[in-house]
Amino acid sequence: MSNDVVFGIHAVSALLARSPQDILEVFALKDREDKRLQPLLQQARQSGISIQFCNRKTLDDMTQGQHQGIVAKARLSSGGNESDLATILETNTKPFLLVLDGVTDPHNLGAILRSADAAGVHAVIAPKDRSVKLTSVVRKVACGAAESVPFITVTNLARTLRQLQDAGVWVVGTAGETETLVYQADLKGPLALVLGAEGEGLRRLTRETCDLLVKIPMFGSVSSLNVSVAAGICLFETVRQRGL
Repeated sequence: MSNDVVFGIHAVSALLARSPQDILEVFALKDREDKRLQPLLQQARQSGISIQFCNRKTLDDMTQGQHQGIVAKARLSSGGNESDLATILETNTKPFLLVLDGVTDPHNLGAILRSADAAGVHAVIAPKDRSVKLTSVVRKVACGAAESVPFITVTNLARTLRQLQDAGVWVVGTAGETETLVYQADLKGPLALVLGAEGEGLRRLTRETCDLLVKIPMFGSVSSLNVSVAAGICLFETVRQRGL
């Protein structure tokens, strides 16, 4: 656990709902009559959390971003590990996992977590190195999904993929060079979808470890989609096939 800030109405609301005991202090914009803020401040008071009212510059300096008038200082988990992943596999007969190979942009990770939450993903997996962590920006963009979707970091991604395969999970990667469309793949069983880094795609070893490679059809002049957009398309094609 480390101390960090969570900012934005949705992110702070999710943290208050799920882990109020981890919030150390709340900072709110003074002299702001906002009907969306008042329930959060009331909930914080009821949980015994101290509230400080600050001017806009103070909140801007704390967040360097769009805080929407509220910031929470909290003890935050940096994510789960391999043992947490093992528990998820044991407790779900048809696991639905999303694997990110080297996603480094916090806005992309936040958007991906939001889509993963909406699609019912059991966990998002990423390597410890060469990937973004659960920063305050990620949590703000995720709008509460960073608190609801387990984010698992692993030491060796290729090894983790092989362990998933040994556990009966079908590992499907996205790559532009394949001829198989994501709509043609069978995504109904235990599944791990693997998406690569922005611009670079899957690393060679990751690509070689996948059971199947698929692509999203492209008809325009651009060669690839933003990774968060691609994740959303693949996730909800899986949802469609699984009938969730």
